[in-house]
Amino acid sequence: MQQAERGPLLIAGIVTGVGVGGFFDGIVFHQLFQWHHMLTSHGDYPMNTVPGLEVNTTWDGIFHSITWIAVVAGIAMLWRLERKYDTRWSLPLLGAILMGWGGFNLIEGVIDHQILGIHHVRDDLGGPLEWDLGFLAWGAASLIFGWLLARHREGRPVAARQTAAPRPSR
Repeated sequence: MQQAERGPLLIAGIVTGVGVGGFFDGIVFHQLFQWHHMLTSHGDYPMNTVPGLEVNTTWDGIFHSITWIAVVAGIAMLWRLERKYDTRWSLPLLGAILMGWGGFNLIEGVIDHQILGIHHVRDDLGGPLEWDLGFLAWGAASLIFGWLLARHREGRPVAARQTAAPRPSR
């Protein structure tokens, strides 16, 4: 894929990665491990009371709704690109998704964990800073590794489908 044509792919991958990163955070940390919920560091909504859990579960659902919208938007963008271009984009796309996921971790970790303090990675342990810093390091590593993958030049130059022979319907 030529450099000028990579922009839409990278944007679609990043949007998808933001959604996937949010889903991972919500499903793994909020639901499976139950380390925190959206508002567990806010004193009025502890995760060890029924009223606190009800409020946190509602906000977790709002969070999941937003990440679902990001995944759907990213997939819609990718679908449009797939229908427009004949190319292989596996490594650049994977890189863009990792960039979105890592960027999500960095932004969510700085805003929610550090600035607003509405929750921490391990609220079940009292919110130790080491876990929050590890989350930020994981986000930074994903962002950097994704950026390196996204720069990979893969496949042949792209020819727009409008000028190429039509592809058989699927």
